[in-house]
Order: sequence, then structure tokens, then C-alpha cells
Amino acid sequence: MIRIDFSKLRFLVIDDNAHIRRILRTYLHGFGTREVHEAEDGAVGLEAFNQYMPDIIVTDWAMPVFDGLELTRMIRQSGANAIPYVPIIMFTSHSEKRRVIAARDAGVTEFLVKPVSPKSLYQRILNVVTNPRPFVKTKTYFGPDRRRNVNPNYVGPERRERGNADLIRQKPLLDKARAVS
Repeated sequence: MIRIDFSKLRFLVIDDNAHIRRILRTYLHGFGTREVHEAEDGAVGLEAFNQYMPDIIVTDWAMPVFDGLELTRMIRQSGANAIPYVPIIMFTSHSEKRRVIAARDAGVTEFLVKPVSPKSLYQRILNVVTNPRPFVKTKTYFGPDRRRNVNPNYVGPERRERGNADLIRQKPLLDKARAVS
């Protein structure tokens, strides 16, 4: 079993509800995190992202000024900031398939439905740290590879074979956060 030293990771928690931010901060501190920055909306979140350079962002979908989806799109703009590959874990009260797809298509790395439990948050963090997905860059998309599984029985067009997409592997957070035994 892989152990993560959470004290080596920087988090940014973005939510317009101070109570939810406090709960998430408490969960993260309980995992061993020392550095948790907070923001109350997407605009302040983008400023905090640029200032603190977090290893992982945990953000709500619905917020004033601009929401978590808009924030994700701004972060994922190629060349717009120093770390467009940062894992983004989004949470929301809405679990409709169209919303999950919209979040995925905006470049969200992991998705959580409220209420967020410590276990579900821990599992998403563990996944982004130990199993980072490569990023895909096309004319219309830049973000984590949307293909989580390879289906050997897939029949259909293979759009990536025509050279229309670049796969970009980033340095895994596990290198930074692996706990020394």
C-alpha cells in the first residue's frame, strides 16, 4: 500500500460557503496537510492559484463572480499560467450525467457529489497523486485524458491516431508526496 505524506502537499480550497471551506480544511488537516489556502469565489480562487501555486485544487461548482467550471477553463488555458496541469477536484450538489460530462469536458480531474465525506475526498486525492492521467491537447480541449479505461473491444474511429492530439505526461505528485518508511 502506498502511503502519502500530506504535509508535503499544498491545497487550495475554493467555495463561497465558509462552513464548507472549514469542513474541507478540517478533513485535509486530518489527513496531515499543513498548507491549505482558501478562497470564497472563482475570482479570488484564480488569484490564490497564481499566488500560492497549489499542488491540488478542491473547488465547488456553483459560486459567485465565476463558477468552478469557468475557473477550471481559465486554469487549463494553455500558456495562460505556470501550472495548467494542477489536479482539480470539483464538488457539487448536482450529480446529473450532463453535469459530470460538462465538468470532465472543462478539464476537471475528479468529481465529487455533496455531501463530501472524508473517505470520498481522500480517495480522490489518492487517485490524483498515485494515478495521474496524462493531459491531452487538441484544438478544442486541454486537460486530463478523459479515457480512464482502455476497452480492447472498442469499435469506432480512433481520432488520436491521425495526430490530432498530443498526450502530455506530467511529473506525478507521488514523487513529491511519497511517505518515507
